Amino acid sequence: MKLKRFDGNPILSPVLGSWWESTVATNPGAWYDEASKTVYMLYRAAGDDLEHKIHLGLATSTDGIHFKRAFDKPVLSPSELGFDGGCVEDPRIIKIGEWYYVTYASRPFPPGQYWLDGGRHHRPPACPPDFPWHLRQNATTTYLGLTQDFKSWYRAGRLTNPKVDDRDVYFFPEKINGKYWMIHRPMNWTGPEYGTEYPAMWISSGDDLLSCNDAKLLAKAEYPWENKKIGGNTPPIRTELGWLTLYHAVGTDKLYRLGALVLDPKDPTRVTHRTRDWILQPEMDYELNGFYPGVCFPCGKVVINGTLYVYYGGADKYVGVATAPLSELLDYLKKCPVT
Repeated sequence: MKLKRFDGNPILSPVLGSWWESTVATNPGAWYDEASKTVYMLYRAAGDDLEHKIHLGLATSTDGIHFKRAFDKPVLSPSELGFDGGCVEDPRIIKIGEWYYVTYASRPFPPGQYWLDGGRHHRPPACPPDFPWHLRQNATTTYLGLTQDFKSWYRAGRLTNPKVDDRDVYFFPEKINGKYWMIHRPMNWTGPEYGTEYPAMWISSGDDLLSCNDAKLLAKAEYPWENKKIGGNTPPIRTELGWLTLYHAVGTDKLYRLGALVLDPKDPTRVTHRTRDWILQPEMDYELNGFYPGVCFPCGKVVINGTLYVYYGGADKYVGVATAPLSELLDYLKKCPVT
């Protein structure tokens, strides 16, 4: 079972001459609005500044394939003096009631053009030695933004521990057993005390969205194509089989491939089905040649008329889409139970 790429990929590319997206348009999150029959896509964007400040742009589509940029400016940018002053990137979207809940990764300072000269620009400004670790290291932390229209935003606050490089964070779109649930990937939670040799997927729950902190190991690397790290990618959707989510895995060849897993509908800490082989791997030019060669990295998926649309970043530069009949993917997963 493999996802099928759209022949017209990439569906979004950097815009020549743009101050905020001339270099990067990638790693898209998405939500399908049933009422308006519209896919809303937030994507990571950056211009050619040496600081490499990273913004979020908005594009929309009525067919799930052909997207039009909604504005000629970002819909969310790093705050001038705030906690997310370096970048806002890799958005994941859910909707509860009239509000969109968007998790996004951020650093206190811009990351610099990390692909140049072995990352020589990837340096935070000088900090006193007794400053918090995440400031000295310019580490990634994940935050929550709320919006009703993708124009006005409320920055709700930090979701993850600032002492941990924690990203790939997203919520379930509804409460389960009276609690909110969050999947995340703490990079430095490895070793015998954590039960995993490499960075893995964890799940936490809480009484509100800002207090999901009872972390439990959810899934770790199991197969050769994922033997360096894994992390979650797309917010779960409820299916006949359970909660379906996609994840990425990095092997010794450093390629970012995609897999899928299903979580128990009543106990999301339990993986019931998991693909044993990848369902999408970098093969095309827009996936192999960019700022991080060899990447397929989705932040969003939607289902339209029974078809699963997976929106992914290619090589940290482009946006592509790949599809599959949802029923076909679920039939494949039924053959891959976790025992």
